[in-house]
Amino acid sequence: MTEHHKTSGAHSHDHADRDWDTLGTLLEQGAELHGPVHAQAAEWLRERSGGTVRRILDVGSGPGVVTCLLSRAFPDAEVVAVDGTEALLERTRARAERLGLADRVTTALTELPDGLEAVGSADLIWSSLTVHHLPDQQGAVRALARALRPGGLLAIGEGGLPMRCLPRDAGVGRPGLQARLDVAMGEMFTEMRAALPDAKEVVEDWPALLTAAGLTGAAGRTFLLDLPAPLDVTARVALRADLTRQREAAADRLDDGDLAALDRLLDPDDRAGIMRRPDVFLLSAQTFHTAVRAAG
Repeated sequence: MTEHHKTSGAHSHDHADRDWDTLGTLLEQGAELHGPVHAQAAEWLRERSGGTVRRILDVGSGPGVVTCLLSRAFPDAEVVAVDGTEALLERTRARAERLGLADRVTTALTELPDGLEAVGSADLIWSSLTVHHLPDQQGAVRALARALRPGGLLAIGEGGLPMRCLPRDAGVGRPGLQARLDVAMGEMFTEMRAALPDAKEVVEDWPALLTAAGLTGAAGRTFLLDLPAPLDVTARVALRADLTRQREAAADRLDDGDLAALDRLLDPDDRAGIMRRPDVFLLSAQTFHTAVRAAG
């Protein structure tokens, strides 16, 4: 799914009227689909942590899919799901119970970044696709850094590559539909950030932001999600849901031809649609940036 799909406690107060039953399911589907990326990133963090990890914060945790993954990857740690939406934290608790992780997974309802201090400190803080929703991104990174214990590791998931799922010429509408959709979603994201109260412009140089927050050893790594054609039904359902969301969001930015092409792609009965065509794949990448709080 695209990075703009993430919904977290960073901005949930703007969406109090959302249908969280529906959106929570979509968020879970997307996170589960990206499980291989998160698992690779968690293994990298195990190598990077260099010591005992007793407490982890998943900041902007959404429905808790990654929270539970982190609990399994770090079996000696308590993992706290931190989010501003109680409906999503309820999903986290239910998932942890189903997976037998309820004794090590807890939740904290708080808005970000102001409420983070009350959650307490941690040896590892994971925050994926959340900081870019906050008005002051540098200030948010500083707040995350302050919550680290000495020697603790901060991992911020931001950036990567847009999703691709179809050939450039998919035989439906003009070639290059996904590139035009990227432009439309990028414009919307820029407008979203500009409309945030007290938004501060910043160069999104994440290693520099981590260093400016007083952390050391900034490093990044990108993990690939590569699901070749033909996709299974579960992946197709999640992909169709994400494209449906993008079509709705970008409807006034695309021409009639592109909208008609998307409608065909989203039609479950159309042989050229996402659910039936044999050439649908899923390729995307997410970058994680890490740095350490000095032990001394």
